[in-house]
Amino acid sequence: MPASSALARFKVLDLTRVRAGPTCVRQLADWGADVIKVELPEALDVADPMGGPRTGSDFQNLHRNKRGMTLNLKAPEGVAILKRLAETADVVVENFRPDVKHRLGIDYAALSALNPRLVYASISGFGQDGPYADRPGFDQIAQGMGGLMSITGEPGRGPMRVGIPIADLCAGIFAAQGVLVALLERETSGKGQWVQSSLLQAQIFMLDFQAARWLMKGDVAPQAGNNHPTSIPTGVFRTRDGHINIAAAGHHIWERLARELGAEAWLADPRFATGAARSENRDILQIEIDARTEQEDSAVWIERLNAAGVPSGPINSIDQTFAEPQVQHLGMAQELDGIRYVGQPVALARTPGTIASHPPTRGQHTAEILRELGLGTEEIDQLRERKIV
Repeated sequence: MPASSALARFKVLDLTRVRAGPTCVRQLADWGADVIKVELPEALDVADPMGGPRTGSDFQNLHRNKRGMTLNLKAPEGVAILKRLAETADVVVENFRPDVKHRLGIDYAALSALNPRLVYASISGFGQDGPYADRPGFDQIAQGMGGLMSITGEPGRGPMRVGIPIADLCAGIFAAQGVLVALLERETSGKGQWVQSSLLQAQIFMLDFQAARWLMKGDVAPQAGNNHPTSIPTGVFRTRDGHINIAAAGHHIWERLARELGAEAWLADPRFATGAARSENRDILQIEIDARTEQEDSAVWIERLNAAGVPSGPINSIDQTFAEPQVQHLGMAQELDGIRYVGQPVALARTPGTIASHPPTRGQHTAEILRELGLGTEEIDQLRERKIV
């Protein structure tokens, strides 16, 4: 059964590995697309698994809701089978280095000649062409080149990567969005198209307002640690038993915070009376707020501040995050056969996405998929003997 009826009419050929590509395809599989994960036959795949073994949590979470087949794309017979699959597919997703697909003869031009309705998505480190196109892509390289590490971390402590592969993840999500846009456009034109994304593009887009500050005003953002770069006071504050986040964005929320902390005098203090003044005096304001918040436990402040209309929340470890009542209410942990997966962050009322199947074992559905192409048992056995599948 598909994970959802929303995309059940679409067939997707998944040629991806590592993370950015599988992240893209997971978005399609979780909404019900018939995803066929294509891998090398085990005897030919000598590469170390990036992201850990296929039985590990990372691989399992990335590759749920798919069918799986093996196919040797370095052999002409394997390429011929892929082309037959592409004739009836809606989408192909790949994250080879840009030259590989051309060398194999499975690039967009080659496959779209067989199926003009095909949407072909390519995810790379730096783009399909240009001076850096042939460089190998890696998340941390994109974080650094894309500016993120220069604004992450505490001032004076050197560049800092974020704790998740955000360039990989965002490139995959944006590519999935591009695929869906192309499928919508195909309803009008009847034609597919080539969708491209890269880790570098995704990372730069995710700079968002920090990038806009440079492009429109010439401001180069520095590191600000836990402090918000423009909305002050927003950041991490000490409590009697730990730390909490407080986001006092805007003058009205600032006024509520000052009153709830018993510091109404701040409202007339020229050091804190305006947003510009609070920005100039942010360090002393941090000390002043800490002196008050560290008199009570975190839970007390979170309750009081939210009741007063001041956004505040805990700083959870990951286990504490999944223990939050609201997280449990939102169903962010989805269970199948006793195994828990990370759920989708989007809910559709009529056609929800689900975890319908665990990741396929290598080649689990090879015979089934080949039979759908019209191959018989003897032909399939011969392909196995020759390590084509």
